[in-house]
Amino acid sequence: MSEVIIGSVLSALSTGLGALIILFMHGSITHSWRDILLAFTAGIMMAASMMGLIPEALAAGGFLPLAAGVFLGVLSLTLLEKNIPHIDLQHSKKGLEFDEKAMLIIAAITLHNIPEGLSVGVSYASSTEDTGNLIAFAIGLQNAPEGFLVALFLVNQKINKFKAFIIATLTGAIEIVTGLLGFYLTSFISILVPYGLAFAAGAMLFIIYKELIPESHGDGNERTATYSFIIGLLFMIFLINIF
Repeated sequence: MSEVIIGSVLSALSTGLGALIILFMHGSITHSWRDILLAFTAGIMMAASMMGLIPEALAAGGFLPLAAGVFLGVLSLTLLEKNIPHIDLQHSKKGLEFDEKAMLIIAAITLHNIPEGLSVGVSYASSTEDTGNLIAFAIGLQNAPEGFLVALFLVNQKINKFKAFIIATLTGAIEIVTGLLGFYLTSFISILVPYGLAFAAGAMLFIIYKELIPESHGDGNERTATYSFIIGLLFMIFLINIF
């Protein structure tokens, strides 16, 4: 129990760690660097889902629960995207004005973090002890640049740097709650474990292909983003192999 709390808290607070950078910035970062960060985190999440979550789901329940869980994860993210305004942090010049719809934007960012928290919690309910730490670490690595980009978006909307840091940090806090929820559900109803692991994998794959990769390819940095994706993938595989 203590491990899932620590893992959920650390992975969630990584959002604030990334957002902390905004307090020391005197300008902005280039599109190239933002695309590199997004692609790198996409590689990390890909390795975590393909080498951590999916093999665990297969071992725990076989192919049918895996397929059902993956599609459920994808469907959940699809419904979130259709019903909650999506904020393109990288290259879209259109969208909602923060001054007019601040709470709606904050809610959108926060709700998009729900599947990540569930991924961490479900992973700690796995029979393999290291899976939870692996996924918590992967989500934490993904949350850091995400927190920075959210804070940067808010600053670009003329929000005070300190307020942007606080808001970005709080958007990740929901992952603690959903992490505990995912852990308790799959711990007490063991039949849900393979579905939960597969759900987390499906949600992560959706985020990778629908969000991170397209957003890292929107400003002419496709080649460097591709290299960054591969480096992130290999980095996570290296960590899995070592630990």
